[in-house]
Amino acid sequence: MAELKITQADFEEKVLKADKPVLVDFWAAWCGPCRMLGPVISDIAEKYDGQVIVGKVNVDDEMALALKYNVNSIPMVALFKDGKLVDRAVGYRSKSDMEDMIKAVL
Repeated sequence: MAELKITQADFEEKVLKADKPVLVDFWAAWCGPCRMLGPVISDIAEKYDGQVIVGKVNVDDEMALALKYNVNSIPMVALFKDGKLVDRAVGYRSKSDMEDMIKAVL
């Protein structure tokens, strides 16, 4: 499954009310490390399809969400479970780092 595009309008429905953990990638098109992380996020979405929802928030389009979750540097990956932020990682992370985050909530 491809990553979901998440906006302020549907964040509550897609993330906070989700019945599975949700990994949210806060990114921007102009950000080099974000582009490097993109394929890792896609691999995670495919590998954990059915177990974890993977979404992307473009911080240029969704500044209010970025502010709400204190996104000061990008990429920032946030992990939500049961409507709560349970983990976050700033900067490029390897696939194994992302998997470690996910395995902690599965």
